[in-house]
Amino acid sequence: MRIETREGPFRPGPDLRPPHLAGREEQQDYFGRLFFDLDRGRPAPSEVILYGPPGCGVTAFLGWVSEEARASTGVEVETLTPAEFDSSAALVELLLPASSWKTARDRAWGPVAPDLTRALDLRVSRKPLALLIDEAQTIDRKTGCALLNAAQQVGSSAPFLLALAGAPNLRAHLSTMGASFWNRSEKLRIGRLDDRATAEAIRKPLEAEDLAITDEALEHLVRASHGYPFFVQRWGRAVWAHAVRASRREITSEDVRACRAVFDRQREDYYADRYRELKELKLLQTARAVAEAFRSRPVLSDSELGGGHPARFRRGRRR
Repeated sequence: MRIETREGPFRPGPDLRPPHLAGREEQQDYFGRLFFDLDRGRPAPSEVILYGPPGCGVTAFLGWVSEEARASTGVEVETLTPAEFDSSAALVELLLPASSWKTARDRAWGPVAPDLTRALDLRVSRKPLALLIDEAQTIDRKTGCALLNAAQQVGSSAPFLLALAGAPNLRAHLSTMGASFWNRSEKLRIGRLDDRATAEAIRKPLEAEDLAITDEALEHLVRASHGYPFFVQRWGRAVWAHAVRASRREITSEDVRACRAVFDRQREDYYADRYRELKELKLLQTARAVAEAFRSRPVLSDSELGGGHPARFRRGRRR
């Protein structure tokens, strides 16, 4: 066994990129094509929306997008969150500090700072730009409206990409800013992993440290993690740490069972955080209705989930 890090290869933090980004090939391929065109001065066909539930790796994937663009293309990348700007002027200052625009276009603008459209225009005139906004469901409505309008104007003819990432309620928040934005954007859902991708996300980081895992143990971990990337990373860290302590060269089902108590505690902490979030958002009643509906039905239709009405879910459960 080769130990490359004291903390292990797995990264269960909510904002951390996993050691192996499994199951996102379609999304990765899409961004690869976008950056190829942007690098050659072509406009992006549309804005991009990345969304998914907590624990599925939306922020982690956005980190991959940023690293990929910097490593393999000539596209500049700015990754921001709404916590860093509370107005259009603050966003302009982040994208184009005063020292830049005063020097570059002093005669054109004088002492007045450019608006958001002009600031993006100047950035793109230097180099293709991808602006990535994480936690976009928290962006101030007025600032969001200005950003969407500026992105549409600049992106229609210049190599500029706006990508917004956030939780599933991002759609409702964006609809208050622009009725057509959601429909005209390319939407990429970052959801749970299938069994193949889950197994790959566990096995490959272990193999990188010369640590084997039996098929039975791997199947156990795939089932126990339910395809949630956060749980995959938690399980991976637990079995890796157990293997290091026991000087194992191969992880077996017995090792997995030995890690169950550690994982269960971490999972309960995670669920407690989600419960508090639902309570603060006053969504506990709806969440309970959905949970009840799933007790007797393995799958709910998109229309049932989209309706979000407790009585409707109860009717569906009786059928």
